[in-house]
Amino acid sequence: MIYSELKSNMTQFCLLVGLMGSLSCSTYGQKPAEKSSVQWLQQQKEVSQTTVLLNNAAQQLPLKNLEQKIASVSIGSAPVAAFDSLASFYAAVEVFPAVSANQANTFQTLQNALAPYQTVLVQVAATALKDAPTIAFLLELQKRNQLVLSVFGKPDFLKHANFISAPMVWSEQETPVAGQYAAQLVFGGMPAVGTLANTYSEKYTKGAGFKTTATRLSYTVPEAVGINSEGLQTSMDAIVQEAIREKAAPGAVVLVAKSGKVILNKAYGSHTYDTTRATKITDIFDLASLTKISATTVAAMQLYDQQKLSLEAPLGTYVPSARNTTKADLTLRNVLLHQAGLPAGVVFPVQPQDASKTSSPHFTVRTADSLFLRKDYYREVMWPRILNARMGVPGKYVYSDLTMFLMQEVVEGQTGKRLDTLVQEQFYQPLGMQTAGFLPLNRFEKSRIVPTEFDSHFRKELLQGYVHDGGAARAGGVAGHAGLFSTANDLAILYQMLLNGGAYGGKRYIQPETVQLFTRKHSDLSRRGLGFDRWDPDSTQGYPAKLASPETYGHTGYTGTCVWVDPKNELVFVFLSNRVHPKVSNKLLSLRTRQRALDAVYQAIQTSDKTKVAAVAQP
Repeated sequence: MIYSELKSNMTQFCLLVGLMGSLSCSTYGQKPAEKSSVQWLQQQKEVSQTTVLLNNAAQQLPLKNLEQKIASVSIGSAPVAAFDSLASFYAAVEVFPAVSANQANTFQTLQNALAPYQTVLVQVAATALKDAPTIAFLLELQKRNQLVLSVFGKPDFLKHANFISAPMVWSEQETPVAGQYAAQLVFGGMPAVGTLANTYSEKYTKGAGFKTTATRLSYTVPEAVGINSEGLQTSMDAIVQEAIREKAAPGAVVLVAKSGKVILNKAYGSHTYDTTRATKITDIFDLASLTKISATTVAAMQLYDQQKLSLEAPLGTYVPSARNTTKADLTLRNVLLHQAGLPAGVVFPVQPQDASKTSSPHFTVRTADSLFLRKDYYREVMWPRILNARMGVPGKYVYSDLTMFLMQEVVEGQTGKRLDTLVQEQFYQPLGMQTAGFLPLNRFEKSRIVPTEFDSHFRKELLQGYVHDGGAARAGGVAGHAGLFSTANDLAILYQMLLNGGAYGGKRYIQPETVQLFTRKHSDLSRRGLGFDRWDPDSTQGYPAKLASPETYGHTGYTGTCVWVDPKNELVFVFLSNRVHPKVSNKLLSLRTRQRALDAVYQAIQTSDKTKVAAVAQP
């Protein structure tokens, strides 16, 4: 939604890397004004010095638990639009309508509605702290919920806040920039560094103010990391808009995070070529093979930490049904490196008796709106074919989807949980990834999910919310190699965690040594890591980009996606598109759109570095 308080300075707000996914500027790509970016950054720096965190002795902020129910309420003229927009990037926050002070009846109704929420974020204008109904409302919230209060206004009103014992973020400014900063401080995207300049009461004295550090992604402008906004965005716009114009894909979302800061998060084009629905940064894409590293591999990494699997152990150790087959002695290391001798793929035929246009107790595996497979299709058709697939030459690199079918069996066998449930519980929910997961139609409206191919062979319909990959579809939409859907922001969170060495939001998910082990090069046969794709030492390939560092790891997806992490440059790059709509096209590949888009980021970094060197060299 577009809020009136932001309309007066829309150009400036559009620079904030598309923080509101529904703003038209984040959809169509308005060219930024460098001066505005610099001005906004200066305002943010000023706000950081005059924003003070109080009552945080128990270290409740930054919020750690993102799986709880969180609500947001504003009272008075607080910059609610900016606050709520930023908060939504960290957690699923239920936003309640703003209320005015002196509304005792409204407060009582609101109090009842907030009862189910563990944490309530309240943004209030400082002047409202003199209002008796507001004070009563806040006192009751302190007793019944975890209250987090953000106050905007002159610090002279602090003397009216002695009754507040809950964590309180006090900002002298009442601007969108202040609202954004407060939200990021609450969730750990920005640090608390300010202190009170004067004494306002016995409780709030000069020098008071708790310090915190940033533990999650922050959202800002490229200038925050020394990059010119206009240069980066102009280059990126040209590359992605060319792809759309050449019908390489109808739309895309590009996200760049540098040094823990999201500096670009922009949507281009439309869901389809008829341009009836513009792409938004909150849209959900079919990630295809990004599933391999974003679900199965990270789950395996966690099991490795727990000493529940060994890379040198044979597959038969963990998968009883693989014993007495040609797959029994394959080591997990070679499986993850795609050099175990597995074939590139296996055909999974669907006979008439295997499928039905309607669901029933016998046909429960939904592959599309009107095609259901029998419930035992995976175990009786797919899994035997995988186990009996003819082996190739061990020690030869062959990229194979079967690697992740096998690793899914390992992961599920060792945890006793299905892959989709496991990664939700262990990664996506605690990280605050609100959209990432399998089977998105169980959780989201179809219109929010970007369509892929019109499947004229198997499912005979346009795929929207159903996994594009045929093997994953036959497996019920949950597979180790494909089936994951997500927004760009959620992917950025996961890979920032890996870039951080396995920690995020004050919680450790994977040990740093394990991240390094799985993401480094392991073989003379290929560029691969364990599950991860990597930088290609063959310079003629320019893969994943000509300027990428040798430390870079990530993966691409068949639907037109990729994610790359460059530890040397502290970079996370996400590119999501639906190049397979309405039918498979190779133009995204021939145009080298993803590689060139990543190179545009490196060029912006290099330009900023040269500028710094030139500035230092000046007499």
